[in-house]
Amino acid sequence: MQDITPQYPDSYSQEDIQEILQLAIANHHTDDELSREQLWEIASELDISNAVIQSAERNWLERKAVNRQRQAFDLHRRQKFKQKVTKFAIINTFLVSFNFIAVGTVSWSLYILLFWGLGIALNGWKAYQSQGEAYEREFQRWSFQNEVKQTVATVWTKLQKAWQL
Repeated sequence: MQDITPQYPDSYSQEDIQEILQLAIANHHTDDELSREQLWEIASELDISNAVIQSAERNWLERKAVNRQRQAFDLHRRQKFKQKVTKFAIINTFLVSFNFIAVGTVSWSLYILLFWGLGIALNGWKAYQSQGEAYEREFQRWSFQNEVKQTVATVWTKLQKAWQL
């Protein structure tokens, strides 16, 4: 069996450095979280300026906020889909039962079941699709609507407090 010993390069690319540091941090077994001051100390040891680390931290916080919004949006879409499936199941159970009781066989209710089922399947595909241009448009619209709702709620609360004085 051959002994494979790695040959260490003289220099590393930015991506290589990031990957190595990421692995080192992941393998560093500590239960403690690092404080913001420790983050800044590490950055200064790596000769990263305060402006650069502050900008990176701000970008990270913004991405984290957008990811939370996307998760809330995905949850909202999936809950709406579950409501549609429930409505589909209740109404079609009634229609198939009514058709069976009235005629003694399932006939016309199958057409409703199939066509509505096709619509439900397409809605399900859309609800669990989380990429693409249509998804982005819908997310932006939902995000804007939520911002408007929050703004109106804030203004309403301030008006109520002003009227109480």
